[in-house]
Amino acid sequence: MKGFTVGEAAAQTGWSPRMLRYLEGGGLVVPARSSSGYRQYGLLEVNQLRSLRVLRERFGAELTDVAFAARLDREPALRAAVETWLAGARLSALDWEQRKQERLLVA
Repeated sequence: MKGFTVGEAAAQTGWSPRMLRYLEGGGLVVPARSSSGYRQYGLLEVNQLRSLRVLRERFGAELTDVAFAARLDREPALRAAVETWLAGARLSALDWEQRKQERLLVA
């Protein structure tokens, strides 16, 4: 299959051509390029664009949220650092609750 041009992909997905270029710049959807450098959106990219629209509508996810999630997927060191931070935040909350319970028992 030849693929869709940026205008055809925009018409198929409900995104504007400008937004498709923005999404490509953010690494969310990366179309192939023709030998002359034109973007060629295949079925995979068109389906990604459609599902991204549904994701935003269904869960209220911002593009920056999705871009960060994609970055976490691409960068294991960043993912590990965020997981460590989240674990520490949960422990801090549990520790705070434990200290509160101890103060209540003493009083």
